[in-house]
Amino acid sequence: MRKTVEYILNFMYNKYMNVYAISDLHLSFSEDKPMDIFGACWDNYWQKICDDWRQKVCNDDIVLIAGDISWAMTLNNALADIREIAKLPGKKVLIKGNHDYWWISLGKIRDAIPENFYVIQNDALKFGDYVIAGSRLWNVYSQSADDKKINAREAIRLEMSLNKASQLREQGDKLIVMCHYPPFDATFSKSVYTDIFEKFQADCVVYGHLHGKDCRAKNYLELNNIKYYLTSCDKVDNKLVKIY
Repeated sequence: MRKTVEYILNFMYNKYMNVYAISDLHLSFSEDKPMDIFGACWDNYWQKICDDWRQKVCNDDIVLIAGDISWAMTLNNALADIREIAKLPGKKVLIKGNHDYWWISLGKIRDAIPENFYVIQNDALKFGDYVIAGSRLWNVYSQSADDKKINAREAIRLEMSLNKASQLREQGDKLIVMCHYPPFDATFSKSVYTDIFEKFQADCVVYGHLHGKDCRAKNYLELNNIKYYLTSCDKVDNKLVKIY
């Protein structure tokens, strides 16, 4: 009887809980780094994101933000940007991007962020029947010695996060992986990262980092039964992408 009640409650919870994603906000409320210097698609982009966000998201929904959140160099300055995101509805889940230089101490970040903000670093989270894991990744096809070392380290971090996710995951749960860098090159070839996603039987992967109308990218594709979503805000018309 108890399990039946829990199932019904979980079903009702997830029935009304949507999952959205976006990335590469590059906010600068405490820095003088306007994004409109990169083209017309960045004109008033934050207001466009906010308008779309408020139309779509309820307080019980989840919004995944896959890195490059703020241009700030310190956590104190980044909080100005995080407070702007906090004005919007939903539970926000963050991972680190390559420009998130303010992201240094995980403990300090978790102590400082507002209610309904969550960060993933070498661990995982569960909301209803959604399990969320991830890591920043790196330029997976670079052949430089330094990049190979970083990719090896990121692969370890990704596996750590997905091992945590496996401990949380129950039958029927959807496994969502967040990363900042794309896990493949422009030809969408397999990589150490896609192999890890497949090993842990991820349902979908959300990533960002790519910008500009000329970059060779697809906003959505499916490889080996895993759905991949590119969510860089300028690539998705400054609108949240619905994942579930």
